[in-house]
Amino acid sequence: MSIHREGYKILILGFIILLVFNILDAILLPDKTTLKWILGLGSTSLYIFLLFFFRWPERELEPDPRLVYAPADGKVVVIEETVEKEYFKDQRLQISIFMSPFNVHSNRYPVSGRVKYVDYHPGHYMVAWHPKSSELNERSTIVIETGMGKEILVRQIAGAVARRIVTYAKKDQIVKQGDELGFIKFGSRVDIFLPIGTEIEIPILQQVRANKSIIAKI
Repeated sequence: MSIHREGYKILILGFIILLVFNILDAILLPDKTTLKWILGLGSTSLYIFLLFFFRWPERELEPDPRLVYAPADGKVVVIEETVEKEYFKDQRLQISIFMSPFNVHSNRYPVSGRVKYVDYHPGHYMVAWHPKSSELNERSTIVIETGMGKEILVRQIAGAVARRIVTYAKKDQIVKQGDELGFIKFGSRVDIFLPIGTEIEIPILQQVRANKSIIAKI
C-alpha cells in the first residue's frame, strides 16, 4: 500500500495548514482546555482521512481478453439497458459503480486495447447516484477498442463532493487491462457501457474492487 501521486500536493498543503492551525491553537488557547483537545483530535483525524483516501493498493492481474474487470472500487448501483447518447448513440448495457469517500478512487482499464475516444465535459455536481449525473455532471468519457473489435466505454463522473477528474488516457494509446485510467477526488461514480448481450457476472448492489472483481464476460 502506498500514497497515490494525485494526493501529494493536497497532503503537503493539508499538513502545512493543519500544522499552522495547531500552532495557533497552542498559542491562543489556554493549556489543557477541552476545546483545544477537540480541535487537535479533529485536525489529526482529518489528516488521517486524507492519507486513507489517497491510498493506492498494488493490484496486479494477468490480462484476459474474455473478461471485463471492474474499473473502480465501490457498489454496483445500476445494471440496465439504456441509450448511450455521447458516443455510441444506440442501446447499450450500462453498469454503474458508486464510489464513496471511503473507497479507493484510482480507476483502472477494464479491458486491454486501443483508446479510440477521450473527451472531458465540465458540468454540475449532483449526487453521483442521481440518474442524470451521467449526462449533467462533470465527467470524462473514454472508449477502448479491444483486440476482438469490441468497443467498451468508461465514464468517470464527479459527485456532489468531487471537484476534479483526472484522466490519463490519450487517443490512439495502447492500454493494458488493469493499468491506471485516472483518478476522481472525493466521492464519485464510474459508468461502463457494454455491447447488448454481454454476459454480466455481478448482481445489483454488489461491492466490487478494481482489478479484482470480474463484472462481465465478452
